[in-house]
Amino acid sequence: MDIKIVGKDIKATEAIKSYTEKKLERINKYFDDNIEVVVTIKTEKNEQIAEMHVNVKGEIYRAVTSHTDLYASIDKDIDILEGQIRKWKTKKERQNKAESIKQKNIDGIDTNHSKIENEIIKTIYYDIKPMTPEDAKLKLQEKYDNRFLVFINIETNKANVIYKLKDNINFGLLEPEV
Repeated sequence: MDIKIVGKDIKATEAIKSYTEKKLERINKYFDDNIEVVVTIKTEKNEQIAEMHVNVKGEIYRAVTSHTDLYASIDKDIDILEGQIRKWKTKKERQNKAESIKQKNIDGIDTNHSKIENEIIKTIYYDIKPMTPEDAKLKLQEKYDNRFLVFINIETNKANVIYKLKDNINFGLLEPEV
């Protein structure tokens, strides 16, 4: 890892350099390649600003935060960079997986001879929590991937399903009649 620490209006002391290098080890674990990092520290009024640029094979990640404590600002930057890198890695893994599935279909390996029909091929287990329909709606809104949520209605003590309608704005509720 190639780290360059630049101080503007503030001197980059050995303590700051060693702290930054130690924290950047969290970033280094995500890559096998050589990483170039430029850290700029500066002071504006009573705020300590840390700006980090990470360059890996042309991919650039950037974080800028300010705090009254420089070390806290460095910590925030590392958290932001780590989140950006995890997001990028997950996106690449999904893309590679989708491309490999497409390639498998193109190569003819995936033939229709073994096509499974009219069978349960996947089971997902999850907890059913007691809540009101309004709470269930809020919980479903938090999880943008999910289309429905099964819950125990506190008012009726029965299993209900809340689901997103096709317009992705409104919701439907399934309740047993009995």
